[in-house]
Amino acid sequence: MAMTALIIDDEELAREELKYLLDTTGDVEVLAQGTNGIEAVDLIRTHQPDVVFLDVQMPGLDGFAVLKKLLEHSNEHLPQIIFATAFDQYAVKAFDVNAIDYLLKPFDRDRVLQALERARQRLQELHSHAEGTGTDKHADLTGDIRIGALLKLIEQQQQPQRHSGKIVLQAQSRLLLVDQKDICFASIDEGVITVVTPTIEGQSKCRTLEELLELLDPLIFWRAHRSFVVNINHIKEVVPWFKSSYQLRMDDKKQTEIPVSRAQTRRLRELFKL
Repeated sequence: MAMTALIIDDEELAREELKYLLDTTGDVEVLAQGTNGIEAVDLIRTHQPDVVFLDVQMPGLDGFAVLKKLLEHSNEHLPQIIFATAFDQYAVKAFDVNAIDYLLKPFDRDRVLQALERARQRLQELHSHAEGTGTDKHADLTGDIRIGALLKLIEQQQQPQRHSGKIVLQAQSRLLLVDQKDICFASIDEGVITVVTPTIEGQSKCRTLEELLELLDPLIFWRAHRSFVVNINHIKEVVPWFKSSYQLRMDDKKQTEIPVSRAQTRRLRELFKL
């Protein structure tokens, strides 16, 4: 009998890739797909699938918050959860819980099959237990996955992270550790984030500027424009521009000029008392 599944991920390509891999197995029926954590909770409650492939980082509720919301109700249907993440710091230790598994992006077919087999075995164990005790096949799951430890993990993930003093950048074939204080600005273009210091330029492996900002000190890094994050200590000059707008001239080698969005103009005036 085919397992039923949901795919929850805010990236369309990731959903398509995973759907293709699941379809090739021939014994997984994908009931629906969602793009955020709020949809995830509704879809799980509506479809009550056997397994959910759940992205860790999503708008609305992240993957941890989805699981926590389901665990808040003792009678809530809790499927087998397979987290998906592009960041291995969320893996291994974070999901060392019996009923939880994880996949790293980009997805590897053999690893997907391994996660499915683990979920299938767990479902069979629960079904056998339910037949022996006369209980619902999902009734024992919340206790068996050690809720206390899992909720503690979730709370730790939701606490504000300490901002590391170093950022990893890729410059050609080298991985460089850069002090945050040395970063002039970061920009994103066609999904690639470039980080510039007075002496070097490299790419971050973060997917979005929001993710990069989570690693940076909010006291000195500012989202001046949807495509730029600047270190306010490396602003060399504020240049008045058209229609009461401004540009920032940075102190990197090129003295790069960065636009300030209209929405951030007020913040600029507050920062420098303009």
